[in-house]
Amino acid sequence: MWKKNDSQYPQQPEPVHQPSVPIHNPNPVEQLRERAIIGSSILIKGDVSGEEDLVVQGQVEGRIELRQHNVTVGKNGRVKADIWGKIISVEGEVIGNIYGEEKIVIRSSGVLHGNITAPRVTLEDGSKFKGSIDMDSRQAEKAAVPVVRESKPEGELLRKTQLESQVEPKKEEEFKKASMPYKPNVAAPRT
Repeated sequence: MWKKNDSQYPQQPEPVHQPSVPIHNPNPVEQLRERAIIGSSILIKGDVSGEEDLVVQGQVEGRIELRQHNVTVGKNGRVKADIWGKIISVEGEVIGNIYGEEKIVIRSSGVLHGNITAPRVTLEDGSKFKGSIDMDSRQAEKAAVPVVRESKPEGELLRKTQLESQVEPKKEEEFKKASMPYKPNVAAPRT
């Protein structure tokens, strides 16, 4: 009489117990990116370049150029070099200018003595920084390309551009007037 009709309620399947071990699905982009590590006992004097991300835990003196890759100066890293990279993260110490294609991050343990050029910059609380920051993306692009200037032999005249030659004569006239000896505009007395 008090019994429910089992046919009205469909039977539910018993829950399946799965193991409590978390499944790690690594980011496929991180897996594909190769990275080199300069260990804490390594000292490199010279230029470092390549086609992979770089982690510096040792010392580098010279130049680091990995424009399309990430550069990380680890907590034990000591770098005396200019650095070019896509994303640059400083946790250790850098003496030199750094140029980031995307961004530069100075972590709380990081120390930088040099200039920063990047479209995005983060200085975490506790970081130490002495230098200037340029976040103009056009300037960052220009600065990221090292400039090689040719020296001109002494005595060679520089050609003036059309605009300079239009502006220059006015300046030259003013200069000539200013450098002429002073002659008062007073008529001489008649005798």
